[in-house]
Amino acid sequence: MAWRFCRDRALAEDMAQEVFLKAFKSLASFRGESAFSTWLTSIAVNTYRSRIRAEGQPLLSLDPIRLLSADPSPLHGLEDHQRGEAVRRAVLTLPARYREAILLYYFEDKDLAQAARVLDVAEGTLKARLHRGRELLRRRCANLGPKEEA
Repeated sequence: MAWRFCRDRALAEDMAQEVFLKAFKSLASFRGESAFSTWLTSIAVNTYRSRIRAEGQPLLSLDPIRLLSADPSPLHGLEDHQRGEAVRRAVLTLPARYREAILLYYFEDKDLAQAARVLDVAEGTLKARLHRGRELLRRRCANLGPKEEA
């Protein structure tokens, strides 16, 4: 997850270590109101946000999207890769509230309840952010569809 936030191996390793130290020091304060993984992910997201802001770096949080392809040709694979890169870049331009919601829900495979707890928002708020984020992406990626031949 740290790598997805910064795309810098050394910084990602530092941030991950910082998260585990914070979690270890705060272990006594874990109340069990959520899953341990949700609690740890929440610490991670907050640490990564703070560290990236402090470093003055833009948030880079997603790996390229791998689109499923029925056509195994190399050209089609290249087109899928380019389309995936364009979608990834579009996700990176989303405002943080939508980008983080999409990252946790789609790329970290958190369910609505887990992602809402990590972001410290109500599930309804998360649903709204996911919907709005998808709408923004749909508009930004409208021209990424297959090209029609003349």
